[in-house]
Amino acid sequence: MPRGSSPERERQYEHIKDSAEERGESPERAQEIASRTVNKERARAGESRTASRTSTQDMSSSERGGRRSHSGAQGPTYDQLYAEARKRGVKGRSTMDKAELKRELGR
Repeated sequence: MPRGSSPERERQYEHIKDSAEERGESPERAQEIASRTVNKERARAGESRTASRTSTQDMSSSERGGRRSHSGAQGPTYDQLYAEARKRGVKGRSTMDKAELKRELGR
């Protein structure tokens, strides 16, 4: 963590790092994930001297994580299924609904 970080950011860093390690990430990768996430949040809150355009104008880290989540009652979102179908080259994907995409992708 950068010198002079707030206690809140220190707790956030530790929480993210611990969560990443629990998911099976290596300690080095967990530190990287935590650092990048906290730095982005600091930039969005105006707590850093410099900030990239994507840090300040892109969606927040928590929102992005929520969109990537595959857990929950309904599983992946339509957009996630569509992106996977496009990646796999599924024909007719633009006319399919969520259930059809799931079936076509074998989910």
